[in-house]
Amino acid sequence: MAVEKMKMPQLGESVTEGTISKWLVAPGDTVNKYDPIAEVQTDKVNAEVPSSFSGVIKELIGQEGDTLEVGEFICSIETEGGSTEEASSEDKPAEKMEKTEPAKDKKPSAAPVKREPGSKARYSPAVLKISQEHDIDLNQVEGTGKEGRITRKDLMKLIDSGNIPKAGDAPSKPVEAAPEKAPAQEAPAAAPKAQAAPAPSVPVAAGDIEIPVTGVRKAIAANMLRSKHEAPHAWTMMEVDATNLVAYRNEIKGEFKQREGFNLTFFAFFVKAVAQALKEFPQINSMWAGDKIIQKKDVNISIAVATDDALFVPVIKNADEKTIKGIAREITELANKVRTGKLKSDDMQGGTFTVNNTGSFGSVQSMGIINYPQAAILQVESIVKRPVVMDNGMIAVRDMVNLCMSLDHRVLDGLICGRFLQRVKEIIENTSKQSTSIY
Repeated sequence: MAVEKMKMPQLGESVTEGTISKWLVAPGDTVNKYDPIAEVQTDKVNAEVPSSFSGVIKELIGQEGDTLEVGEFICSIETEGGSTEEASSEDKPAEKMEKTEPAKDKKPSAAPVKREPGSKARYSPAVLKISQEHDIDLNQVEGTGKEGRITRKDLMKLIDSGNIPKAGDAPSKPVEAAPEKAPAQEAPAAAPKAQAAPAPSVPVAAGDIEIPVTGVRKAIAANMLRSKHEAPHAWTMMEVDATNLVAYRNEIKGEFKQREGFNLTFFAFFVKAVAQALKEFPQINSMWAGDKIIQKKDVNISIAVATDDALFVPVIKNADEKTIKGIAREITELANKVRTGKLKSDDMQGGTFTVNNTGSFGSVQSMGIINYPQAAILQVESIVKRPVVMDNGMIAVRDMVNLCMSLDHRVLDGLICGRFLQRVKEIIENTSKQSTSIY
C-alpha cells in the first residue's frame, strides 16, 4: 500500500486559493479516481474537487472552513501498489509535522517566514473575516504560511492566547507574547487599509437585518479589493449610435428565436464586435505579470452573470472565431449554467478580456472593476432613445449606447484604448442587414 497526498487544485485562472466548504467523504471511505470528495469555494466558482487517486481516505488535512493555497495538501489517500516502505517514508514528514505543530503553541522551534520588504500583503477571505470579527491588526501579525502568508491557524492561535494586536499597539509587545506577530514595519506600507483595519462599528437598531458575509460573497470582495489595490484603474467612455443594429436585430429576432430556440440579444452583437476589435488591437488582450506583460494569443471573452447573491464570470472561448449566432448560444448556455448551479471550473478559466452587460438593468454609465489579472473591462450600457444632432444639422431620435472601459494603466494607455473603442464603435454603427451576417 502507498499513501498519496492530494493538493488543492487550481480551479480557475488567477485563482490562488480555495475554501473547503464541505467534505463529501470521511476517513475510511473508499473512493475511485475522479469521484467528488469536497466542495470548494473560490472568488470565481463553487466547484466539486475530484479525487486524483483510487483508494481509501486516510486523513482529511484541511477542515471545513479552511482556506488553503493552491498546491497545499488537503487530504491523504491510501492506494494500492507501492511498498510499505514507500508508504511509510511518505507518511513520516506528515507525522513529523503533526507532532511539531502543537509544540509551536508552547515554544516556537523555528521562526515564521517573513514577507520580503516591499511585497504586497494578501489575505484570504477567512483571514479577513476573523481579523474583523476579533479586531486584529494584520499589519502586526507574522504569518507561518507560504512566503510569510497569514493563515487562519495563525489567527486562531492569537485568539486562543488572548494576545490580540490592536491598531496603534507597539509592535514589540505582541511579538514577545506571541512569536506569530511581526513588527509593524515588516508589513508593506501599500497594504490596503481595509485589510489592516477592523470593520467599522455599525449600530444595529430594532428591525435591522444582519446578513452574514459568507462563501462566494467573501471571495468576490477579496478579489475586487485586490484588483482595485494592485491595478491603477483609469476610465474612458464613448457614445455609440446603435440605431442600425437595433433595427436589424428587432427585424430578425422573432424568426431567429423560432428557428434556433434561443434569443438573439443585443449583447451578442457587442461581444462579437469586441472580439473582432481585440484581434486588431492585441495589446488590449494582455495581462500584467510583474516584470513583464503577457499578450494573449486566444481571444476569450469573460461575461459577467449575476445571481441574487454572487457574480460569476464564465468565458466564451475563442470568441473571435464564432459567429454572432454562436456567441448568442454560448451566452444563453453559460447564463443557464450559472442560474442552475451547473457552472464548472472549466467554464471559468482562460478569460482574457471581460464584457459586462450593465445595460440589462438600465445603467447608462458605470465604472467597472477590472477582472484581475486582465488589463481591461468594458461595460455595455443600456440602449436609450435620445435626440441627436446629425451631420446635416437636423435633430433626429436615435438609439444611443455608452461603452465604458476601465483599464489597467500599468499595461494600457489612453491612446490605444481610445483607438480600440473607436473600432468597436465603428463596427456597431455599421451593423445592418446589408453588411452583417449573424451566421
